[in-house]
Amino acid sequence: MKIQRIAVTVTIINLLIMVILLTKRNPAEAQKDHNRLQVLRGNGLEITDDHGRTKASITFHDAVIKDGVTYPAGVLFRLINTKGQPSVKIDASEDGGALSFNNESQGYIQLAAKENGGFLKIKDADGKEQVIKP
Repeated sequence: MKIQRIAVTVTIINLLIMVILLTKRNPAEAQKDHNRLQVLRGNGLEITDDHGRTKASITFHDAVIKDGVTYPAGVLFRLINTKGQPSVKIDASEDGGALSFNNESQGYIQLAAKENGGFLKIKDADGKEQVIKP
């Protein structure tokens, strides 16, 4: 008889807990509404490894004049290899966009679409460079 009472008591407690949980608003929904209003804002973003080394970054750069050439303002996304060298770059600026894949010892490939025209530039490990324009 005692075991039967304990079983009935535990069943009633479980039913009460179930009713309370079902009548409450779902916390995941409440959090979803709250998170919708949050935005990450800043001048840049860096993703680092456990040792604090940057592995990816998104940065905004102002217009720069270098050697008499004006480089317009834009946004640069970089993926960085284990040696700390950028392996992939994606650039978006006022005069167009560019994509490059770099390997420090094997050369690089650049693909660009700019106001003054697009091009594909390939440089191999020997330093030979080829530019393809439309």
